[in-house]
Amino acid sequence: MAYRAAAVHGPRGILTRIVSMSHSLARPELPKRFYREAAIAPANGGHAVLLDGRPVRTPARKPLVLPAERPALAVAAEWNAQGERVNPATMPVTRLANTIVDGIADDPAPVRHDLRRYAETDLVFYRAESPERLLERQVAHWDPVLAWARGRIGHDFIRVEGVMHVAQPPETLAAMSQWIDAYEDAFAVAALHQMATLTGSLLLALAVAERELTIEKAWQAAHVDEDWNTQQWGGDEEAQARRDARFEDMKAAALFAQIPANHS
Repeated sequence: MAYRAAAVHGPRGILTRIVSMSHSLARPELPKRFYREAAIAPANGGHAVLLDGRPVRTPARKPLVLPAERPALAVAAEWNAQGERVNPATMPVTRLANTIVDGIADDPAPVRHDLRRYAETDLVFYRAESPERLLERQVAHWDPVLAWARGRIGHDFIRVEGVMHVAQPPETLAAMSQWIDAYEDAFAVAALHQMATLTGSLLLALAVAERELTIEKAWQAAHVDEDWNTQQWGGDEEAQARRDARFEDMKAAALFAQIPANHS
């Protein structure tokens, strides 16, 4: 029987919906490309995305202005990569940027609050009872993240075998809350949430944001159980395609989560 040692997170807010919906955005009739070139330009302390010199607007008709050059260039690259028709399903950075500008930038507090729930039910707290080789993989991928986070906040975490909820120490949760609150930029907060949603782990998301782990290492750590099951029972092309698409969302989020303090 396949084993999955992870707390299950239900749909939560606009960011979770954008993750779950992002891979079914293709429509029978996609809009035709109406521009020649996408570029970026300084605007309002950030970087605006322009199509033939005109600013791109979000679905809510707000100017698409990003806080740093790197994600702005990524959005422009997605627009430039479109063919005869514009397909939002191939534009994960643009989708996330639109979501943040329209639904989160004005008030990131609810998303920050939601992140605290992941601190209570993080994937890496829940370990397999058996087989031993799976447990060894979890230890190899997850224990270094726990050790890093422990050193970061000065408090320990409780691990448990199985999937029954375990309450983390109050002092640990308080320290995690302070860590989350240190992320004041709405784009970074939203990006952390998207990565936590995709991986089931706030600690893995923070490790990517603070460059403790590469995106690839964090993604591998998030899929230890799934990869084990695949090795035992075989894979599925459609499932792999969905996983690949989610990884593109993960990379898009990392562009915003890793914005340095000087927004360069």
